[in-house]
Amino acid sequence: MMLPRKLLALAAITAAAATLAPSVAFAQAKEQFFPLLSYRTGPYAPNGTPWANGKQDYLKMINARDGGINGVKLTFEECETGYATDRGVECYERLKGRPGMTLFDPQATGITFALTEKVDKDKIPLITLGYGLSVAQDGNAFKWNFPLMGSYWTGADILIQAIGKKEGGLDKLKGKKIALVYHDSPFGKEPIPLLQERERMHGFKLDLIPVTAPGVEQKAAWLQVRQLRPDYVLLWGWGVMNSTALKEAQATGYPRDKMYGVWWAGAEPDTKDVGEGAKGYNALALNTAGTQPKVIQDILKFVHDKGRGTGPKDEVGSVLYTRGVIIQALGVEAVRRAQERYGKGKVMTPEQVRWGLENLALDQKKLASLGLDQVMKPISTSCADHMGSTTARIETWDGKQWIVHPEYYTADEQIIKPMVKAGADKYLADKKLTRRAASDCAS
Repeated sequence: MMLPRKLLALAAITAAAATLAPSVAFAQAKEQFFPLLSYRTGPYAPNGTPWANGKQDYLKMINARDGGINGVKLTFEECETGYATDRGVECYERLKGRPGMTLFDPQATGITFALTEKVDKDKIPLITLGYGLSVAQDGNAFKWNFPLMGSYWTGADILIQAIGKKEGGLDKLKGKKIALVYHDSPFGKEPIPLLQERERMHGFKLDLIPVTAPGVEQKAAWLQVRQLRPDYVLLWGWGVMNSTALKEAQATGYPRDKMYGVWWAGAEPDTKDVGEGAKGYNALALNTAGTQPKVIQDILKFVHDKGRGTGPKDEVGSVLYTRGVIIQALGVEAVRRAQERYGKGKVMTPEQVRWGLENLALDQKKLASLGLDQVMKPISTSCADHMGSTTARIETWDGKQWIVHPEYYTADEQIIKPMVKAGADKYLADKKLTRRAASDCAS
């Protein structure tokens, strides 16, 4: 009698599983999945952690405040890369097949380079906000890459404009010396072509000073700075490299008010430990900071006040945390935009999300409705333009905090667009690829 009972029990379990299967499948089908590549370990963790926390908290807030996107719940899973390209590729390969896959934010230029060909074959979009391939602004050549809000070429261009203004005009740069102290990686090398073009135009002397990753040892680099005595230093660093550079500048006696960093070298982890020693240092500001914006208030209310925050509450609203929020918000709005075309309340495929990213239209009114109007400028993308905005401001460290200057600079597209097209054409030729047909822009 024991055997039949076991068989009956097994049959009952099988029947129950069969009954549950449709509901489980339905639940999965109603979830939009966001893979979150991150680096909370290693020398880049102080910068990577708040960025990752902002991204997670925004997804949690959308679920708690709005119930997801038109009823579609948002899910996520982090994958630790340590900022290493090979680990980033491993994360991509492991997560790309998940049900409800949306897009990837590699969080590193090296990983972006490694994934660019892969996403073209897999048909999964990449968001690389403020980093990645500068030539990917050309959406006719790079269908799946979206360097939203700026590239290293637009950032470098704005820095030269700001220095030119400080000197009394770009024509006053003739004969000046500008040194680029850069992370010796794809990230650090990316702005060089634009700076060389500006050097040719304005007659300043550009000196290139690479720093071996991760940048904890820079004495040789700053010995070069002391010997060259440049009029300005551009700092293209990330993680521990930035605070180390500022300490070395202080030890060398190089004026911090003559230093201008990229937007990845202008956050609290870069300067707080240097304090007064970094006073006067300037950097690009791609977004604002602080807890006043409504989107940040909503995260505090719906996530942190409920005990569901990803990181410490006092980090909310910091520069990189807010940038993580913006990145995730643009991903969410790409899904929302795609739903307008392909069906509200439905889970969007990566291809549909790509269309959403290519048709973002976030004006000031829309940003205000999302609580984002105080943290970013309007952005509008198209088939030809996968960036959507090329503006930034300059911020200055006053010894205790970042002070953002009110003036917005816009990168000079008359310089950048021909460079982007030439670079994109070379990429396509090297890879034996062709530009998208006009009809593809409507697909």
